[in-house]
Amino acid sequence: MFWQKGYEGTALSDLTAAMGINRPSIYATFGNKEALFRKALDRYSERTTNFTAEALKEPTARAVAERLLVGTADLLSRPGNPKGCLVVQGALACGEEADPIRKELISRRATGEATLRERFEHAKLEGDLPAGADAGDLARYVMAVMHGMSVQSAGGVSRTDLQRVIDLSLRAWPQ
Repeated sequence: MFWQKGYEGTALSDLTAAMGINRPSIYATFGNKEALFRKALDRYSERTTNFTAEALKEPTARAVAERLLVGTADLLSRPGNPKGCLVVQGALACGEEADPIRKELISRRATGEATLRERFEHAKLEGDLPAGADAGDLARYVMAVMHGMSVQSAGGVSRTDLQRVIDLSLRAWPQ
């Protein structure tokens, strides 16, 4: 439900109906909607975006970026999945009441970017990236493309169009 409707767009009644439990059971099991959302984020990371850990093991920085982008496009176009990405969609409309969730999502995205930056810094030390390449800028760039693909997907863009974005993005990769 969170993936389909975002954090604020998901009512407790949506959650109880989807889970087949009553409201007191949600509170007894998870504490509150915010805690349940955090559990949903953890599960999403473990089961849905687990391709990121494998991508970081690729032998070159360009291969890392390509595997991340292709994995993202595959996730976003997988039949049966809601449109977009939970981490992006969940934060698109966060008001003051949902500020802790907005901050959590910012933190998770920042952690992903930092991990990617570290991988690119390693690639630079190995000579895989040009000396003038900025690992932080490259990490931000890849993350921005991935998040943009999520927004595009939520708007109905096809897997073919997402591949065109990937192809164009990789043509801009430093040589």
